[in-house]
Amino acid sequence: MEISTNAIKELRERTSAGMMDCKKALMENEGDMEKAIEWLREKGLSKAAKKAGRIAAEGIVDVCITDGAAALVEINSETDFVAKNEDFRSYVKDVATQAAVTKVNDLEEFLNETWIKDQTKTVKDSLTEKIATIGENLNIRRFTKLDTKDGVVASYIHGGGKIGVLVKFATTNNSDIVLEAGKNIAMQVAAVNPLYLSSNEIPADYVEKEKAILREQALSEGKPTDIVEKMIIGRLNKQLQEVCLLDQNYVKDPEMTITKYLESVSKQVGTDVKVASFVRFETGEGIEKKEENFADEVAKQVSSMK
Repeated sequence: MEISTNAIKELRERTSAGMMDCKKALMENEGDMEKAIEWLREKGLSKAAKKAGRIAAEGIVDVCITDGAAALVEINSETDFVAKNEDFRSYVKDVATQAAVTKVNDLEEFLNETWIKDQTKTVKDSLTEKIATIGENLNIRRFTKLDTKDGVVASYIHGGGKIGVLVKFATTNNSDIVLEAGKNIAMQVAAVNPLYLSSNEIPADYVEKEKAILREQALSEGKPTDIVEKMIIGRLNKQLQEVCLLDQNYVKDPEMTITKYLESVSKQVGTDVKVASFVRFETGEGIEKKEENFADEVAKQVSSMK
């Protein structure tokens, strides 16, 4: 049957599939637009399945802050080449927007909920279509949210999406001074990567493990056993200071700690400004990456476009 150019154009706009694929989908389904969309989705699933086994350790993180919540998401791609692609980056922003308004916290539930940009799809459907369009395995790896109704949330994205941070202040003041302080603390978290907010949050087993390591180090240095315990106390305190945000030296002014910096901000605005929580995502952390040189990466991209 004859398929009109307008029908092909509409199907392409709704699915982002190639022109020839759209024409074939309409021909296979006798011009029925909805059946053609479903046909393309099925083909997309077929293409995505072939890519699902590939390691996706690149990608970016992004944030979305609304009146009610702030969301941080990580979406992985196979190559840094795709991570810099504007279509991919736009998609990550859409997922971050979805995460900011979702009512669920579980990733599987998130993937199965309705995609806000198209009520006929799920988040997983949107991911599958993007895999088919871009031609690489993609993965919505994780997301987290902070409530913005009872405090002030600031964000920071480093390296074009390599590291993302959200910091929540417990304060009633949302002035520019406080927002700037929030960004400064977020930059601190990105740069120094603290594990805990304060020493009160450090688990006892973490402390004992670090003590054991420091004890072995001191003994291997030939230190007398009777003074080893006294030595490790000083070393341990210094190490714990480095992993606790509030005890760290402020990178913009190493003469003061983060606690002292926030005290100065509180005094300046006349209201208490304290860190309630923070979260930091680094793209690909914990994922075993496949080693590839840049030439191979480009060759793969060129091949996939043929």
